[in-house]
Amino acid sequence: MSLNRTKKIGLGTWAWGNELFWDYKQNADIELRDTLLEALRRGFSIIDTADSYGTGNLSGRSEQLLGNFLSEIPKSKKRRIEIATKLAPYPWRIGKQGFRKPFLRSLERLQNKLDIVQIHWSTAKYNPWQEFQLLENLSNLIDEGYSFKIGLSNIGPKRLQTIINFLATKNKIINSVQVQFSLLSPDIEKQRILKKVCDDNKIEFIAYSPLSFGILCQDPNSISKTNKSLLRNSIFNAYNKPTIRLRKSIKEIAEKRSVSMAQVAVNWCCFQGAIPLIGLRKKSQVLDISKVLRWDLTKEEYNKLEEVSKYCKKLPANPFSSN
Repeated sequence: MSLNRTKKIGLGTWAWGNELFWDYKQNADIELRDTLLEALRRGFSIIDTADSYGTGNLSGRSEQLLGNFLSEIPKSKKRRIEIATKLAPYPWRIGKQGFRKPFLRSLERLQNKLDIVQIHWSTAKYNPWQEFQLLENLSNLIDEGYSFKIGLSNIGPKRLQTIINFLATKNKIINSVQVQFSLLSPDIEKQRILKKVCDDNKIEFIAYSPLSFGILCQDPNSISKTNKSLLRNSIFNAYNKPTIRLRKSIKEIAEKRSVSMAQVAVNWCCFQGAIPLIGLRKKSQVLDISKVLRWDLTKEEYNKLEEVSKYCKKLPANPFSSN
């Protein structure tokens, strides 16, 4: 089977600055820097962050770290990648100026390298008009001369179509849509309908959590001794037995191809034309994941994973995801 030469992969930075779920330690910042630099060398095309990434007094830490690291990189290399951030539509960020200050703060933290600005989640369930005001704010910022593309996250197919129509009146388009998409994702058929809308409108479909917090990398035949936060341990314990059959299938494919389980799970996303965003914190992880660019799943391998995943316990849906 010929390789998919249009395949893209992205680096996610939710863990950078997150003490609660990812047990972030500031003495690991050098390792995070090396992770980013290796991702650039290995052909990652998107680096994704958010203004809400970073827990407690570390709010904005992910953007800050990314900006600091980017400042060390020559402009010629930075042009090869896109930096995407997500602005949180908190209830107090309202009106047609609701994103102005958050946008400018993110732009500053990212050292003026910001290519895609996404609304972090849909407000359809609690304030339906808020995201239209914020979208108008982003449109106005572009008209003022700021250069970035507009993206969405945690959106459903119906809401996406409504937003596409709204932005058309502003002569603006959606560049990308980012949703939870993995072998353990809930509402997977809804996400495939969403992808069809994206395909029809030439919108990039980005898959976050393709490894399901690392569950899909867990060897089904051994107990992981890796130190994890209390929250991650509780999730791993809850999904260990319900996902064993699926993880055995992933491991069978991985061993047959002499690749990692992570590569198999990520290539399941790529097989469907998604751009997976993989949260990485180590150079070694980048070296492994970058190898997905060298091979593709066969149709038979994909079908096998699809069939087994039907009987797995799925992860919870994002509560703010719209219809």
